[in-house]
Amino acid sequence: MNDQSEGINVRIQENTLLQPAIQAWKIYLRDQGRSHHTLKAFTADLALLENFLPTDQAIGKITTKDLEDFLTWLEKDRDVPCSPKTLARRITSIKSFFRWLVKGGVLNVDPAEKVIQKTVISPLPTVLTPAEYTRALEAADALRTAANPDPRPYTLMLLVLETAMKKGECLSLMSNHLEIEDPNQAYIHVRYGQSRYRYKERKVKVSPIWVAAYRDYAEKYQIQDQVFPWSQRRLEYLLEDVTKAAGMEKHISFDMLRWTSALIDLTNGVERDRIRQKLGISKVQWREVSNKLLSLAEENGYPVPDEAAESETA
Repeated sequence: MNDQSEGINVRIQENTLLQPAIQAWKIYLRDQGRSHHTLKAFTADLALLENFLPTDQAIGKITTKDLEDFLTWLEKDRDVPCSPKTLARRITSIKSFFRWLVKGGVLNVDPAEKVIQKTVISPLPTVLTPAEYTRALEAADALRTAANPDPRPYTLMLLVLETAMKKGECLSLMSNHLEIEDPNQAYIHVRYGQSRYRYKERKVKVSPIWVAAYRDYAEKYQIQDQVFPWSQRRLEYLLEDVTKAAGMEKHISFDMLRWTSALIDLTNGVERDRIRQKLGISKVQWREVSNKLLSLAEENGYPVPDEAAESETA
């Protein structure tokens, strides 16, 4: 218990009950800057374990079988359904908690080490095929140049296709985040107000075509500070306007455009880590995302350079 780097209070010992140990772990996670959502989810998962085990069972007496019985109860015997994704998270919570106790010197043996982690792979997202990509952009451009022109759908859609920005990031985009004085060297700064999300911040290149479209849009709507001073629902409707104009069955969404953007980069041979940074995701998240992109490319008619497939299977 001499490893204070793990933030374990010296009063936590093998004979400590689960509840105070959970509270100490919660304090540690909070000090590490974990989000409120993470704190709530992880501690709730451990609270279920506390309720399942005998009230007088110390943390040093918890065995691998206890944990496996708990997970079986969650999955099969508890009245409240437990989805595969939720079960996987609860296993992660248990493993993280006991690993913390071992690293802090409270426990000599990790009872969660042999618990099998269940990985849940979410289904493949929907993307635009190459033909649909061209069709959607042409429809958006037609809205921009119509007799009663609306440049918003084209400006928004092309931005997401070029930058892979999320809906919330588009809503938070300010005019001083644009570095577009030189259209040939133009960039968007994706920024976050809260410090715990700073790792998501990035600088993404945009094309001279988007810069020209934005300038027309900004002049028409007298954009000052917020680049898209509309509601979340209004931005969704703008993309739906493109769906209708293109006569498409697929409903164009931010998520669809974001994945399509990454897919186009993969097709064009962009370095894998640059795509990851553009998406604003971690290296751990990238493992699943990269595999999905390769599957999406195969299913939607995108040619993938040989080196891309080789790099992901290496």
